[in-house]
Amino acid sequence: MNKTVGETKAFLGGFIPAVANVTDVDIVIAPPFTALSAAGQLIKGTNLQLAAQDVFWEEKGAYTGEVAPGMLIDAGCGHVIIGHSERRQYFSEDDGVVNRKIKAAKKAGLHVIFCVGESLEEREAGRTFEVIKREVAGGLEGVAYEDLVVAYEPIWAIGTGRTASADQAQEVHSFIRETLGNLYGHDARLIRIIYGGSVTPDNVDGLMACADVNGALVGGASLKPESFAGIVSFKKEM
Repeated sequence: MNKTVGETKAFLGGFIPAVANVTDVDIVIAPPFTALSAAGQLIKGTNLQLAAQDVFWEEKGAYTGEVAPGMLIDAGCGHVIIGHSERRQYFSEDDGVVNRKIKAAKKAGLHVIFCVGESLEEREAGRTFEVIKREVAGGLEGVAYEDLVVAYEPIWAIGTGRTASADQAQEVHSFIRETLGNLYGHDARLIRIIYGGSVTPDNVDGLMACADVNGALVGGASLKPESFAGIVSFKKEM
């Protein structure tokens, strides 16, 4: 919940030229609902794509305050984030709600960035894999693999300054890859798995060097054009 329309325009004024020469990375930004249309206009003809931070599962109706998939497309969105840990934590979204939203978004033609992740309590109790398996299976029940990205965001590393080590990230991403394989077979290799959790320009290179880490879901570091551009321009370790 950051940036007014004016602040979004100012951000893009600095960010668009900073990443104009990046051709080997898909760049997706997700401003708040109120700034989507303005951002969509500004990024036309650039290498940026637009995402919303959430969506509702109905096309229209008496659901005051909610935003339908078609409304997001009308605002210029091609992607939507679903199941973010903050939606689960503060708005009581469970796997069933997440699943309904994913199905509605994909039916409308949106690409889905589907978030999963464990809390610090769950990690310390040795339940990481149990939680991840449940969220993946529940969120993706009856969902096809196309137009799907899975984002692993350990809740204990979001906005805390604590980042999963490269080894920790790879361990969970590998497990997610295996879990997706059980759902989709060989097609699971086509699903990108991205990492979110205090990603910065300083740690992105190591994270992106992991075999099963295919990108980043960036939070706080995306609020400033220079730091976000630094992440987008990461150098793959050989």
